[in-house]
Amino acid sequence: MNRYGIHGERGRRGTTALLALTLAGGLLLTGCGGTDDASNGAKDTAADSRGGSGPMPAPDRPRGEGEQRHDGGTSSGGARESGEGEKNGDSREIAPDPDYLSTFALDVDTASYGYARRTLSEGRLPDPSTVRPEEFVNSFRQDYERPDGDGFSVTVDGARTDDEDWSLVRVGLATRPADRQSERPPAALTFVIDVSGSMAEPGRLDLAQEALGTMTDRLRDDDSVAIVTFSDESETVLPMTRLGDRRGRVHDAIDGLEPMESTNLGAGVETGYETAVEGRREGATNRVVLVSDALANTGDTDADSILERVATERREHGITLFGVGVGSDYGDALMERLADRGDGHTTYVSTTEDAREVFSAQLPRNIELTARDAKAQVAFDPETVAEFRLVGYDNRQVADEDFRDDRVDGGEVGPGHTVTALYAVRTRSGADGHLATATVRWLAPDSRTPHEESGDVETDALDGSVWDADHGLRVTATAAYFADALRTSDGGYDHGGGDDHGGSLPGAPGLSELSERADGLADRTEDEDLRDLAEAIEEANRLA
Repeated sequence: MNRYGIHGERGRRGTTALLALTLAGGLLLTGCGGTDDASNGAKDTAADSRGGSGPMPAPDRPRGEGEQRHDGGTSSGGARESGEGEKNGDSREIAPDPDYLSTFALDVDTASYGYARRTLSEGRLPDPSTVRPEEFVNSFRQDYERPDGDGFSVTVDGARTDDEDWSLVRVGLATRPADRQSERPPAALTFVIDVSGSMAEPGRLDLAQEALGTMTDRLRDDDSVAIVTFSDESETVLPMTRLGDRRGRVHDAIDGLEPMESTNLGAGVETGYETAVEGRREGATNRVVLVSDALANTGDTDADSILERVATERREHGITLFGVGVGSDYGDALMERLADRGDGHTTYVSTTEDAREVFSAQLPRNIELTARDAKAQVAFDPETVAEFRLVGYDNRQVADEDFRDDRVDGGEVGPGHTVTALYAVRTRSGADGHLATATVRWLAPDSRTPHEESGDVETDALDGSVWDADHGLRVTATAAYFADALRTSDGGYDHGGGDDHGGSLPGAPGLSELSERADGLADRTEDEDLRDLAEAIEEANRLA
């Protein structure tokens, strides 16, 4: 194994036979892979947007230890069902020989990046176990082409790194822009708010109260809100209430929140879902919004039993969970797992601006769901690709054979979202032609009809340097290299910008050089999000 820890190169021997097998399997999938729904603009499930073939299925092979099985065998990376011990596992050996497929559930979480910024601002390096590269990458807006209707567009591009034959390949997925407020379905939102003693710290409960008050004024008259609090016990302080002329009642409930005692998160989640079920509205988006530092210390503190409650309500009633993390001490792992089991996502807020953006812009704008159980599968061409690995998505991996099994959980994505996955790819010497095909599969939120869309990329797309590439790809690379540096537990980066970079990603610059590149991106665009990224990298370089 080389220094990047990616699965080793297969020889040319057998690749022709492998390609023949996979293409034959692809023809079979074309005939039976999914439902063509012309009335909804769906594509044939094995056809890409330009008429190319879908991803090549993996050839039959002996199952390695820990692989997912249809018969319920051991799994080491099932999407949204992974245990705490495997949550922060490494993705560097996800493609065992001779597999050229990579399959994962989509993820729009951003909490890891927000929490890392908060930690760095307090003069501490984040714990490497809390650093999830995909959440760093997905924290930045991308200008991918948007689809005309529901579903996804698929963009695949890439560029060379400074390491010979190594490239970064980006898979970008985008949904249509959010409809105007008047066009979306009504929302039934149950806010489950942590009022434990730890929430008295400035920047926790007070932050949530201010943002929730602003959000209440921006929601529509036909939206509904319920409020549940929890400390040592849980309480429904406001049952599901249609806003209309009752906004004052909601404001009074928010203003009356006060910090109390311990953190019985399990009771809060249970009461929150009970309240959401009681107030569930047909035809509305029903969602639980959990606001907490996720530091459970009273009552049911067992993550699995709390998670099972969330999963049960999700399955029976279709109620999704949006986790909002707060506080300098934050139970990142538990919050992320709760959102995973609740078919939702997480974010983290540390400032008034963060909170207003989340509650007043993101939540009202993205109440609607565009896709349920969305998964992506990337098929690399064995004729041109020697080895590859997915950057991050460690606890979102799905067995390749489960890509089209719609009983296997995926990710939930709303309108206006973009999802980015980055791969480190080593091409074969002199390789020319098809490099990879990326396919996204999802279920329509209401009918649960499956749909797919694909896009592909050729080797000639990798001609230029990643630092001279499209603006979005440079931002993606900068965020990924930053996360990679923070996950390097031995501090192996060359922080002075010399030659011994020591990072796990190919072409990894030192933090000093990375800071300069981020500064340049921020200066050229005057983008505040990129300025924040540059400052975070600079602080990490100082602390390392």
